[in-house]
Amino acid sequence: MGYRLTNAAQEDIDQLLDQGIDNYGIEAAIDYYDKIEKRFTSLLEQPYQYPTVNEIRVGYRRSACGVHSIYYRINVEEIVIARILNRQNPLKHLAEQN
Repeated sequence: MGYRLTNAAQEDIDQLLDQGIDNYGIEAAIDYYDKIEKRFTSLLEQPYQYPTVNEIRVGYRRSACGVHSIYYRINVEEIVIARILNRQNPLKHLAEQN
């Protein structure tokens, strides 16, 4: 089993990295990016560790990492990372997902 980022999640990561560089410098941004990546790996090891958020979108779970929330779903063959959100409204942003 592996993980896959949706296009929206990849855009979230790109934006997170760009904003991190602008606001905190390249070293801090890369450290935070690495922290997020490590969380993706830990999701593979224990995908059911984090709570469901069926009130937001059925079948999704949320893992807080730093100031971001990682929204994901578990499929038979992979973990799908749907969004990595900071203060955005998850109801709005997850409703846009396939």
